[in-house]
Amino acid sequence: MPTNYFVALLALSIVLHFAYPIGKVLHPPATYAGYLLIGFGATMNLWTDALFKKHDTTVKPYLDPSTLIVSGSFALSRHPMYLGMASVLLGVAVIHGTIVTFLFPVAYVALMELLFIPYEEEICVTVFGDAYLEYRRRVRRWL
Repeated sequence: MPTNYFVALLALSIVLHFAYPIGKVLHPPATYAGYLLIGFGATMNLWTDALFKKHDTTVKPYLDPSTLIVSGSFALSRHPMYLGMASVLLGVAVIHGTIVTFLFPVAYVALMELLFIPYEEEICVTVFGDAYLEYRRRVRRWL
């Protein structure tokens, strides 16, 4: 599950920051921007989860969705939960400000691009056909 990758990368980011706090590239007050990124990411995830529940469709990437959601957070990104989790990882990196922590949001995006997004988008094309293709033309994958 994408959430497992997120939690593992978040934990690694924090542990490696304290184990190897080298290469400090950001300092206060610039690091405070990380709290805004975390807030944005948490908001995206909560908003998106509420939309899944409202439309009674699955959040699990390995199950077929029953509803194509194109409003709310899905009007901003085709994968708003992944965007939210990547934003939290980036926010943590900004707060810590060390080089090693910036590897984890990049790793998360790469993992989602390789392991989940192609499969999910293929399912959506199969289930929703032209409606999904039109949505995909209008809305960017990330932002």
